[in-house]
Amino acid sequence: MQTYYYVLASQRFLLQEEPIHEVIKERTRHYHEQEKQIDFWLVQQPAFLETPQFTELKAKCPQPAVAIISTNPQFITWLKLRLEYVITGEFQAPSETIPDALASLVTVS
Repeated sequence: MQTYYYVLASQRFLLQEEPIHEVIKERTRHYHEQEKQIDFWLVQQPAFLETPQFTELKAKCPQPAVAIISTNPQFITWLKLRLEYVITGEFQAPSETIPDALASLVTVS
């Protein structure tokens, strides 16, 4: 199992009020320059919030929610300091309750 770390916020806050696209673009550029593999993903309406262990967390976060999920805890800590009004945490996957860490409830049309 892999440990995943996340920053969670409302879709409105993270995608409209914060310049998160610029942050992700800059981070991606930095990773390419360092020849480092991308270890973070933006997931709209993350499915892990639907598991019983995240019921309270889901209730605290305005919906629809967005998560930035990473295997790098330092990146998530940096995002928390940069964004301030977000929730952070971690989980293990794949597991019985979270088979896919990056699963989303958003359907692509």
